[in-house]
Amino acid sequence: MAGIAETFQDFLVNQNAPIDLVNFVISLVLAAILSYILAKVYIQYGTSLSNRRKFAGNFVLMTTTTTLIITVVKSSLALSLGLVGALSIVRFRAAIKEPEELAFLFLAISMGLGFGADQWLVTIVAFVIICLLIVARHFYYKKEEDHNLYLTVSGKSLGELGLKKVVEVLKKHCDSVHLKRFDKSEEDFLEASFIVDFSSFEKLEKAKEELNKLSKSITISYLDSNSSY
Repeated sequence: MAGIAETFQDFLVNQNAPIDLVNFVISLVLAAILSYILAKVYIQYGTSLSNRRKFAGNFVLMTTTTTLIITVVKSSLALSLGLVGALSIVRFRAAIKEPEELAFLFLAISMGLGFGADQWLVTIVAFVIICLLIVARHFYYKKEEDHNLYLTVSGKSLGELGLKKVVEVLKKHCDSVHLKRFDKSEEDFLEASFIVDFSSFEKLEKAKEELNKLSKSITISYLDSNSSY
């Protein structure tokens, strides 16, 4: 058994393939360029209600870091096994409030995996196709939301009815109401984001007046759906 253990240890130690520095630099540069473009696409064509510009600032760092990890790990089986152990104790605790944010994070990581594995052509082609799909989706949904507003209602102690009462008020005055995000903290603080459509400014004012009656601490904000962050 001791001989088998020593043989396996020698195998792990000797399985260190040299890293081509030129290829690594090219992969890192391509990862940085494409992740920067991805950030611009997300800011311009994303539908998230959060601060897209701030969130997109992480894409370059995430993609290039993933490229570095994969480049180093693929050169050694021992490092690959070590990475598995390291990831078992590292937890990702970023607050992801909307599915689109997670989708773009996965795309940034996937690009890093592709460039780290030296699959430049496949990664670039896939990136271009995905970006075209994102742009096409934007123009498809834009036709349906040209007259819509982003409405955010937040406040503390909105009562037992909470979100249900807010939705009832909006349905009373809006032509359409779509809930995009809902958060409620343990301190009874509620924040809900909607896409709404008002047929007139008078209905918007009436909805605002009724929402203000729900709680003294309520905050209401409107944003044109065509605005970018």
